[in-house]
Amino acid sequence: MDMDAFFAAVEEQRHPELKGKPVVIGGSGDPTKRGVVATASYEARKYGIHSAMPLRTAHKLCPHAVFLPVDYEEYSRISAIIKNILRELSAVMEDVGIDEAFLDMSEYDTPPEEISGEIKKRILQETGITCSVGIAPNKLLAKIASDLQKPDGLTVITVDDIDSRIWPLAVRKLWGVGPKTEARLKELGVNTIGELASMTLDRLVEEFGESYGNFLHEASRGIDDSPLVTHWEPKSVSRETTFESDVSNWQTLAKTIADLAREVAGDIKQRGYKGRTVTLKLRFSDFRTLTRAKTLDEPTDSYETIRKTAFYCLQKIDLTGERIRLLGVRITGLTGPPA
Repeated sequence: MDMDAFFAAVEEQRHPELKGKPVVIGGSGDPTKRGVVATASYEARKYGIHSAMPLRTAHKLCPHAVFLPVDYEEYSRISAIIKNILRELSAVMEDVGIDEAFLDMSEYDTPPEEISGEIKKRILQETGITCSVGIAPNKLLAKIASDLQKPDGLTVITVDDIDSRIWPLAVRKLWGVGPKTEARLKELGVNTIGELASMTLDRLVEEFGESYGNFLHEASRGIDDSPLVTHWEPKSVSRETTFESDVSNWQTLAKTIADLAREVAGDIKQRGYKGRTVTLKLRFSDFRTLTRAKTLDEPTDSYETIRKTAFYCLQKIDLTGERIRLLGVRITGLTGPPA
């Protein structure tokens, strides 16, 4: 189950006058300032606007679009309603993110199309927004299927459909293929999933290494044995911020590090975790990125300890003549939560 342009859909539900207009959600909602697109309505996507695009670029593509800030509190509230509906209809659910989930229907006598129809109806009734559902024998194919008939789609893919419906698709449609892999495959003359499936395993391993080469070989054939993960432990908690303009002022850097450390500490404490390694991340005006880390003797959730350790890391970096574009604080080596 994948919500349709989720953030934009929530905003259109709150503000009906936005329906039918190109809507872009991202950053502070000001396209003249730094920030990236979180999501865009389908009307905005017609102009080439997509997630992770700089807001300034989106504004150039569609100056008359409505730009709005990200409201995670409201999106999280609607997401909780949706996830509760899903849990009522399936005992086994993998929560993929704020607007997406996998459900296991293999033990149900009711046809999955019927259950999917109920999911779509309930979500629409309780939130006023639509979702798209993909039904398939595994997560990989279900993910692809959910994207084939957006918005408000319901798509069934079987093993017999792989050559006719999956292989003609662009390789980027394959879950786990990013822009770098897509670019390398294009250099090799591979543009579709079917063309990827025609490559030998040996060639894929030679180009991409054993693990990823094997993945591409199986994924292009619709093979995916990964189970639904119903519970996971976080490996890290982090916060970062991109400054509106590059910063060299020490007081601004110090306040930002303190604020980020406070957010990280509050997050892990609320969730019952402690961490051992604190990492400071800096991105300079020329986009060079440096990280410095320190591992503590004992796990901590103390704001003061995390803040002081982040400052210790900062002292290990020569900032002479430098201007900072981005700052981040991360804690890893998490333990807990307590039983």
